[in-house]
Amino acid sequence: MVYGLDFIRRFETFCPLWLAEEGDPVGLHIGTLDREITKVMMTLDVRPEVVKEAIEKKVDLIIAKHPPIFRPIKRLVPDTPQNAMYLDLVKHEIAVYAAHTNMDIIEGGLNDWFCEALGVEVDHYLTKTHEVPMKKLVVYVPLEQANTMRQALGDSGAGEIGEYHHASYSMQGEGRFTPGEAANPTIGQANQAEIVQEERIEVIYPEEIEAQVLEAMYHVHPYEEPAFDLLSLTNPPKTYGVGRVGNLAKPMALEDFISHVKQTFDLSDVRLIEADASKKTIQRVAICGGSGEKFYLDAIRQKADVYLTGDVYYHTAHDIQAAGLTVIDPGHHIEKLCVPKLTEMMNAWKKEENWQVEIIASKTNTNPFQTR
Repeated sequence: MVYGLDFIRRFETFCPLWLAEEGDPVGLHIGTLDREITKVMMTLDVRPEVVKEAIEKKVDLIIAKHPPIFRPIKRLVPDTPQNAMYLDLVKHEIAVYAAHTNMDIIEGGLNDWFCEALGVEVDHYLTKTHEVPMKKLVVYVPLEQANTMRQALGDSGAGEIGEYHHASYSMQGEGRFTPGEAANPTIGQANQAEIVQEERIEVIYPEEIEAQVLEAMYHVHPYEEPAFDLLSLTNPPKTYGVGRVGNLAKPMALEDFISHVKQTFDLSDVRLIEADASKKTIQRVAICGGSGEKFYLDAIRQKADVYLTGDVYYHTAHDIQAAGLTVIDPGHHIEKLCVPKLTEMMNAWKKEENWQVEIIASKTNTNPFQTR
């Protein structure tokens, strides 16, 4: 088995809370993570039907894309289906955790999965959301613990440079120290000078994850008092953004691309805002899952031929059309792609960590819309 805290700690290494947009209620919504879990279920939405499925399948933890408590609850009495659902979750001790806009923003997250499915080669995010200063950790460990330390720091999120991860620099030297009377040294004895062959390990990381990097270092460091330095860097800050922009391998007729979108996301229809009826060929594609209409000007600035996003408002559609941008609205529910993707990823973590936990995808269809 595995503790919920350990499971979510690994999840947040991939999808950190601090990447969410301001005011987005991500993280733990219901229950506790301070207990052992045996079954985790991934879902797009937390609806009464999903909770019923979780109860029947004896799920301990639900991880959802959409936060179940998006607005404050005024009363917690079972007079609505939503409130009754919250009480059922508490009664059956099912914890609920949400990753929302942070899953949209993180590199290798939902918008990248959309592009992968559509065959769009990403070259940029749609609009910048975060700019994070970079820092460096320098830590000294005995040679025999060096590999363990490098792995732990990389697993915590340090050492990511572009498309590379677990990047570090090392050099060897001699460490010297004399333990005091009250010390409890891993190596050596009180009042006797020691010389130890050590390795200096350097990793860089975004400032926002410093706490988890230091936690990983302390967790595996063998010394009672680790020696380390934290350095602020003048390197360009790391930037993150929501949505993605990229190119198809070759131009495609708009009608063919619409058919491709429908087939990829198993849709019977899409809404189309066609700005220029004479423009029938597209290659540069912008995409933002969920409700991304407010980013349409960014799609224009990035010279997109077509922009995919959901829930476009009627009057905004007029503005989009007047601005000369073609938009395909496939709806909000295409975000269901996160369910199989995250289930696959979590099952890989399960093997790596040797966790005794079952990870499943919800089978409940939470799309409220039908087409006739």
